Amino acid sequence: MGKPTLYSQQMIDEYRSKGYWTAETFADLYDQRAREHPDREAIVDAKARFTWREIKQWTDRVALGLLDAGYKKNDILVVHLPNWAEIPLFRIACEKAGIVSMAVPWALRHKEMEYILKETRASGIVITRKFHQFDYFKMTADIRPALPGLRHVLVVGDDVPPGAVSVTEMSERPLEGKYPSDYLDRTKFGAFEYSWIQLTSGSTGFPKFVEAPICGKIYSGKMFLKATRLTGDDVCGIFALGPVGPNLTGNMGSPQVGAKMALLERFTPEEALRFIEKEKITLLGVVPTMLSKMIEAPDFDSYDLKSLRAVIVTGSPLPPSLAEAAEEKMGPIVQYYGSVDFGGISLPYIDVPRNVRLHTSNRLCPGTQAKLIDEQGKEAAPGRAGELAVRGPACNAGYYKDPETTWKTWAEDGWFRTGDLATFDEEGYLLIVGRIKDVIIRGGQNINPAEVENLLMEHPKVTGAALVGMPDAVMGEKACAYVVLNPGEALAFDEMVAFLREKNIAAYKLPERLEILQQLPLVPGSGKVNKKLLAEAIAEKLRDEKNATKLRCEENAEK
Repeated sequence: MGKPTLYSQQMIDEYRSKGYWTAETFADLYDQRAREHPDREAIVDAKARFTWREIKQWTDRVALGLLDAGYKKNDILVVHLPNWAEIPLFRIACEKAGIVSMAVPWALRHKEMEYILKETRASGIVITRKFHQFDYFKMTADIRPALPGLRHVLVVGDDVPPGAVSVTEMSERPLEGKYPSDYLDRTKFGAFEYSWIQLTSGSTGFPKFVEAPICGKIYSGKMFLKATRLTGDDVCGIFALGPVGPNLTGNMGSPQVGAKMALLERFTPEEALRFIEKEKITLLGVVPTMLSKMIEAPDFDSYDLKSLRAVIVTGSPLPPSLAEAAEEKMGPIVQYYGSVDFGGISLPYIDVPRNVRLHTSNRLCPGTQAKLIDEQGKEAAPGRAGELAVRGPACNAGYYKDPETTWKTWAEDGWFRTGDLATFDEEGYLLIVGRIKDVIIRGGQNINPAEVENLLMEHPKVTGAALVGMPDAVMGEKACAYVVLNPGEALAFDEMVAFLREKNIAAYKLPERLEILQQLPLVPGSGKVNKKLLAEAIAEKLRDEKNATKLRCEENAEK
């Protein structure tokens, strides 16, 4: 543990010799900022504001407190909190102590948390007692009998139940006098080890755990600085620390130059807009669903968003109509592409033409190699879409405790197959055109959902769209369109089909069913639409309808 599954010494030597990787750690960066700008605000959230000096003291004391409590090198600490400052703070404290941290979305509940804690054999968990009427301590107590290795429950906040450890008390306990001044220098992770684990979205089942080595993340942060021109005067708005883009903006980019991180506790369009105005956010990281909800807020024009110099969008494909509408209302929109499994793949270059920013995923991260693979497993012909495979210095290091899946996914000398359909334009800009697993095969003809979804998003009544396959005895699959409408609007099936026909798409791509939702279900912590859930829902609905029809037929026969 601690040693990345994929990183060989040859790989480390290669990327160091090319200047991509260095021996610097995030703990080094945070401590350097504390020396250079001790009183400058570094992290703010809904309940606290931390300077770089305060972060240095907090992370040192919590690191020592964990070691004093008996944590050992490579123990796992799971951080299950809202979008609070303690998420990045624990990551740095754990890095200093040599403990592997893993932040998970606050929306996860009993089933997911028991799986995560059991699979990682976590030694401890960090929670708050209650958040939005949910009792996290009770949930942890409910699942704890199945987790014999879970030694400690650490609680953030003033409401600390008996048997739990107060994080506030740990951060205020002056243990630095008990240990040598260089003690944490001896316990901290090195740059070529992984110090935290990232959780995949789990949209196809239980999530996997991804090793995130320090050197690759620092490299990603450095490239992000150049692409966005990030400086110490910037305020980075972070609405969720899970998706790759916001993670890059906050965890990886900000500490390299001393930019402030502003963490929104819980997303609603109004709270997000109010937060941008209050904190004077200059660089914002969001997923498309957040962007759509913000620009549609009824009182959008009442907020002062002049501080924004760019909005970075990632997590899922950005419909062109949404990109254009958002740029008109919020300023420059920049797309960025990456995956939790691999890491950063392209970069959000700001100084590119408007068409590039809005309609492509920009250029690959320097040092990243890419190829497109066709259905036969060969490189796709020039100009044709194919599955994107990548390798390079921004990569993560495989799946924790799962070398079999790691080597299956990273085949052929470190090439990672993303599962995304992509192409490159004539100037080398990356375009993501869909997910291979989302492709609907209707009577042998492939339907790329993203193409139809983007067209549906152009309808003036539609604010959200997802296309999924539904089982069909004759065609194998047909397409079902789920849409979210503007308040008070209605959309008939025939109206939807007529609109799409006007777009001149092939008839086989037309959805053969329409379902209206109040909102699209999302995978917790990712901002991605949970298409697995939608596909299961329509399959179940079809079964119920079939059974109801059969029952009516039987009743009529009896009459």
